[in-house]
Amino acid sequence: MTDWVSADEAMARLGVRPQTLYAYVSRGRVGAQPDPADPRRRRYRASDIDSLRARKLRSRRVADVAAAAIAWGDPVLDSAITTIADGRLYYRGRDAERLARTETLEGVARLLRGGHGVALKTAERGAPPSAETMRARAFAALAARAGTDRPARGRAPLALAAEAATLLDVLTDAVAGVTTSGAIHDRLARAWRCTPAQGEMIRRALVLLADHELNPSTFAARVAASTGASLAAASLAGLAALSGPLHGGMAARVENLAAEAREIGPAATVAGRLARGAPLPGFGHPLYPQGDPRARALFEVLQPPADLEALRVTVEAATGQKANIDFALVALARSLALPEDAPFAFFAVARCAGWIAHAMEQVSSGQVIRPRAHYVGAAPEAG
Repeated sequence: MTDWVSADEAMARLGVRPQTLYAYVSRGRVGAQPDPADPRRRRYRASDIDSLRARKLRSRRVADVAAAAIAWGDPVLDSAITTIADGRLYYRGRDAERLARTETLEGVARLLRGGHGVALKTAERGAPPSAETMRARAFAALAARAGTDRPARGRAPLALAAEAATLLDVLTDAVAGVTTSGAIHDRLARAWRCTPAQGEMIRRALVLLADHELNPSTFAARVAASTGASLAAASLAGLAALSGPLHGGMAARVENLAAEAREIGPAATVAGRLARGAPLPGFGHPLYPQGDPRARALFEVLQPPADLEALRVTVEAATGQKANIDFALVALARSLALPEDAPFAFFAVARCAGWIAHAMEQVSSGQVIRPRAHYVGAAPEAG
């Protein structure tokens, strides 16, 4: 008996729609491979399908639900900040794609914090830390603030909001390498020697990246904030989580894929990776089976370089997985000839707005995030 079944058979066994099946594949819960009889179609591992079906049919204990929720699972805490619904991203109920057409990061940061839209005066800022890379300066700037700022717990919301606005400026200064005034996207555009039109692309990207529900870096920021830590400390926790290659560092993996495609051609690259079961970073997203709306919004104003466009067309045709925000950021950075690690800088500056909003929401709840571990080690010794 074959261990591979068609999409129709897989959906019938699970009782799900195509987008749900694709989500299971994206999350690594169901194996998939091209159908040898028809490369345009895919086959799905029957044993994964049956295991998933068995788990769905079993009554789930509370501990099982909690464990599954950690990885792309069920919601684990309440939040009024951001949600993803019907393939779209919403900041406090407002469509992020629409906001990206006109709003600045500062305006969206106020929205995420629950503010009424009035700009807050920020505190005086000194020169940013000295370091060779944007990433190193970002870490140094937040670490310096984390070592001196007061805890967030027990402070008035307006005081926290003013501190939040200053913190976002401090991080921008660090990434730009200079302390200046003006809108954040304009400051980055000047530092990177971009035209005003290119600055508009930067603005759009920052808005689209400002928050993304309870992603790993945001969860890390909320955990830190739940102890009453300062907004800077919570943001530093978020930055640390963001730096991993499976989160804000994903751009390097996309560049590696693009380099391989330039060397042997996109068709051979995609075919080889599919045959090896290797990933295609920059494509697909578990929360957006029909395509990442953030990438879509960037591609409205951006034409990727020829080699990246050829790669995008090839991957999408072979797998049905559309380019996501990581691929779009690499395309943007290349198109504007931005410094190395610019995609990470975009993420760090923009997502800091979300980290701060989530930190403030967590502090206001008064709850400490302290889950329990499911111990699977050696049996405790006798007393």
